[in-house]
Amino acid sequence: MQALPDIEYDLVVAGSGFGGVMAALPAVLAGRRVLMLERGDWIRRSPDNWGPEGFFELTGAYSRETPFQVDAGEAPPSLGLLTSVGGASVFFGGVSLRLRERDFLPDREIDPAGTALWPYAYAGLEPYYARAEAILGVAGVAGEDPTEPPRSAPFPHRPGPLAPISSQVAEAARALGLRPFRLPLAINYTATAERHACESCNTCDGFACAVSAKNDLATTAIADLCRRGLDLRAGTVVTSLVVSGRRVTRVEAVDRTSGQRLSVRCRAVVVAAGALATPQILLGSGLDRLNPAGEHVGRYLMRHANAVVMGAFARVPAPKREFHKQLGIHDYYDGHPSVGAPAGKLGSIQQWGTPQTDYILRYIPRWQHAIAKVGMPHATGFIVIAEDQPSGDNRVSLTTHTTAFGLRQAAIAHQYGARDHAARRALATAAASILRRAGALATFVRRIPTFSHALGTVRLGPDPALAPLDPSGAFRGLDNVYVTDASALPRSGGVNPSLTIAANALRTGDIIRDRL
Repeated sequence: MQALPDIEYDLVVAGSGFGGVMAALPAVLAGRRVLMLERGDWIRRSPDNWGPEGFFELTGAYSRETPFQVDAGEAPPSLGLLTSVGGASVFFGGVSLRLRERDFLPDREIDPAGTALWPYAYAGLEPYYARAEAILGVAGVAGEDPTEPPRSAPFPHRPGPLAPISSQVAEAARALGLRPFRLPLAINYTATAERHACESCNTCDGFACAVSAKNDLATTAIADLCRRGLDLRAGTVVTSLVVSGRRVTRVEAVDRTSGQRLSVRCRAVVVAAGALATPQILLGSGLDRLNPAGEHVGRYLMRHANAVVMGAFARVPAPKREFHKQLGIHDYYDGHPSVGAPAGKLGSIQQWGTPQTDYILRYIPRWQHAIAKVGMPHATGFIVIAEDQPSGDNRVSLTTHTTAFGLRQAAIAHQYGARDHAARRALATAAASILRRAGALATFVRRIPTFSHALGTVRLGPDPALAPLDPSGAFRGLDNVYVTDASALPRSGGVNPSLTIAANALRTGDIIRDRL
């Protein structure tokens, strides 16, 4: 890696995921001098991505160099970071859903204390949702989702055909009085001279696309921004932000391979390293002491109360191993007459594909391997996503230990509340009913232990005493620092957060461009 030039960048962005890329985009297009620092590297695309070794936590993109200590009932004791050019978008399943209008309003069932407040309404983000969908090339069908919020433009593309098992599941859901719809997916279904079309493989969610048909940021946005002047430095770990007065004047970093220390002068900074690493950088730099809501930096960590609900079928549901994460069910999103408790918001049910048997074998005892080899091809199901309640006790904090690159080690504390568990159970019960109606002989539920939907640790909000970020996404107490990743979201909603992260980052990116 070449040494960084001794110049003052208009904007330095830490992280190349949804929050970093979308925040940088307006400034790059306006001709500003923008540097993006990414801890990971470009992901190689090859047939190897289709194998079990291509799952994100088994690849070199999953870094354990600066592990997080974890104290959570549904997680391992140590956690690494997903690092790659394009961030989590490279490994996400492509689902690109907007929050509902009601998600932006106060909700005493979800937030009894009334402190998790969006500083704007859905209408204020809608134009940015439309822009994000266009950038990501989202394929969907408007009007099918019974809870779909108003939209100013149709989906940019049409989705591919339903897999046979998807049609079977959709028919079962309709027989139960539900209204399944096509999940909007950031996937390319039309082959061109420049792009492969989706090959309907079963290695999408959790895998980098082997043929670059998934519209992740490394495929759709970053290369173009680099051609337009973005200076991207992969393999570079941001370690601290240096403050002078009310401004960050330098970003300190380390070359991940050589260990060379780097210092970059800047006019403005975007921190978009993810809901776990962003508070680690802010706290490690002492910026919480400058913020009127500094005690809340790192707090209110949310992750959705997720679970996988699988059904075992007599016949192999996807004999061609085709992609079938295609259906969503939102009839339970705001509650359902069949659910007595908890009252109010529940969340979403989304179709989930048949996992690779070779991958599953890595995580179960050897005595179960023979059963899994026979049984796993007969399984398919759903993932349920319950909106979890924000709690100040769920947090990212710093320990006294120093890890690689000079970063203070971070610790994660998280526990679900009773309502979170109840909402997840209600959704899982509904999902199991659909699978049985579709012909499943038995169903089983597995809670998801990852923090793949982590958000909320540096919240936006109208109250300077409660929210570290003001309505523009600026870090209170400083004049030139912004946070645009999942950290900024004050509520988790009941859908995948990626599109909302992207839309909010575009909104803040416009503000940054105009202030530079």
